[in-house]
Amino acid sequence: MMRVLAIFFLLAIVFVFSLRASPAPAKGPGGNILGFTLNLSDGTPKPLLDFKGKVLMLVNVASKCGFTGQYEDLEKLQKKYEAQGFTVLAFPANNFLGQEPGTNEEIITFCRTTYGVTFPVFQKISVAGDDQHPLYRFLTSDTTNPGHSGKISWNFNKFLVNRNGNVIARYGSMTNPSSDEVVKAIEKALSEKAPEEKAE
Repeated sequence: MMRVLAIFFLLAIVFVFSLRASPAPAKGPGGNILGFTLNLSDGTPKPLLDFKGKVLMLVNVASKCGFTGQYEDLEKLQKKYEAQGFTVLAFPANNFLGQEPGTNEEIITFCRTTYGVTFPVFQKISVAGDDQHPLYRFLTSDTTNPGHSGKISWNFNKFLVNRNGNVIARYGSMTNPSSDEVVKAIEKALSEKAPEEKAE
């Protein structure tokens, strides 16, 4: 009997330590995106914390996709709302039918010359699969992003993030960035101050 209890006790200890050793889900301060740092297309590290206080739209982009024309609409949003504290963040990814095959230099050249993109374009990452970038692991996990989680379905999925770094809406590839639904959500987010800025 004592031997059985001893074995049970040892198993309980191993179980507890295995839980404590499990890696915590990736998260930024306050459980939002602002703790991540990614490289811009030229290789410069860019902490997303630099965008605190802005309303963001995170988009996984591709240069040879049926939705690539959305770059034009994203740039229109950038120009219209930039002065109010809005910016698009583009994350090129080659996860879907090889529709982003170019180098980082080729991608940024395409964005600027074809669509006049002025918003930040980051280096190519993976947004799905075993090599999924930690930012997109955060965005797609129900543990870290409840209410807006789920696999990236295709290129040009969009996450709307408030001034404090929290995801407040998600839109699929079929939803145009210039649609009334998206524009109203952006304008609402821009009208709201970050919680720490609100008067007591």
